[in-house]
Amino acid sequence: SDSSPVDVPRPVPADGPPIALPGPGIGPGNGPGTGTSAGALDEHLVAFRRDLHRHPELGHQEIRTTRRVLERLRALGLDPSPLPGTGLVCDIGGQGPTVALRADLDALPLQETSGQDFASLVPGVCHACGHDVHTTAVLGAGILLAELHRGGRLPGRVRLIFQPAEEVLPGGALKVLESGALDGVDRAYALHCDPHRDVGTVATRAGAITAAADLVRVELHGEGGHTSRPHLTGDLVFALAQVATGVPMVISRRLDPRAGTTMVWGRISAGTVPNAIPSTGEIHGTLRCLDPQTWAAAGTVVADAVRRIVEPYGLRARIHHTRGVPPAVNDPQAARVVERTAVEQLGRTGFVQAEQSLGGEDFAWILEKVPGALFRLGTRTPGGRTHDLHQGDLVIDERAVGLGARLLAGTAVRDLDERP
Repeated sequence: SDSSPVDVPRPVPADGPPIALPGPGIGPGNGPGTGTSAGALDEHLVAFRRDLHRHPELGHQEIRTTRRVLERLRALGLDPSPLPGTGLVCDIGGQGPTVALRADLDALPLQETSGQDFASLVPGVCHACGHDVHTTAVLGAGILLAELHRGGRLPGRVRLIFQPAEEVLPGGALKVLESGALDGVDRAYALHCDPHRDVGTVATRAGAITAAADLVRVELHGEGGHTSRPHLTGDLVFALAQVATGVPMVISRRLDPRAGTTMVWGRISAGTVPNAIPSTGEIHGTLRCLDPQTWAAAGTVVADAVRRIVEPYGLRARIHHTRGVPPAVNDPQAARVVERTAVEQLGRTGFVQAEQSLGGEDFAWILEKVPGALFRLGTRTPGGRTHDLHQGDLVIDERAVGLGARLLAGTAVRDLDERP
């Protein structure tokens, strides 16, 4: 990544007193000592992020990643607790109001094509969604907050949550809830890399910031036959094509268009030779919706549409609908805390109001349990190429790593400090 300075405007004071963050140490025998500069911390975090990036792990398999985070937290004198399976939680501070900072640990089953010298060493697996950045930013926030706590300047308690399996549906956030890791938490915050925004910018909004997202898999079954005699069997491939185009059309007429419901297919498979009609085939996709009420009805509409579309062809349909995540709905007060922290650290031009995305994010389950906010962290090099998430060539401007750590730490401190 480009390592030249970020052209960030001179900060304009936000409402309320400024939040002072230290230039902390990394831990005994593991890097710069107490009181080192922000630059030294950033270098350490970038090195940690690159280590995670080289060794990505899929959901519920994040054994090495969990161990690396555990080691760093223990080096700070903290006492992290493993979650069942993979992942961990770690409290910083004593009694009082509690704010949670959440990171996701897992990678995607994609081949990396970025060409970076610290690219994934695991064939077919890479951090194409920036979770290595999220994990490192929460770790960095923990370093800053631990230093504040040692100096008696942390006005409450912060719980770091390193969650497994965000990319799995249903996601690992449900395991976090089942473990009781949110018990006693008053607010929760998380960030997500945004390669469509320049590094040095942050975006969030009050209300829904992401969409509901489900998995849909349709199986068609018939007798099969020769392509010269389609009238004697169910033309399964033709029917799959009708499902691929017909279901999105039905959704556009059966559901309120203001809810932004979309059905997009990502995989279709059937047959092995060109002159035989296969007896089975599948189509897989994602169902997304901006509105929780419409989301509740969308699955029934999809299933009804599939059955009606394939009925004339004499085929049997099986619809597998996996509920994924609801929309992530930001608490207005929590979103305001993020905004004020971003303005203080980046200046007023460093913060923008986010649009609601059709992407899914299982932090939504946490926000259904406690109020909080998800915000987007710009990761694009100014003037550079715009990458996209879930693509093997994703490149992150690494200046965002330390910035994300300071934004998370500052948000937690501001939240605690402003409580009555």
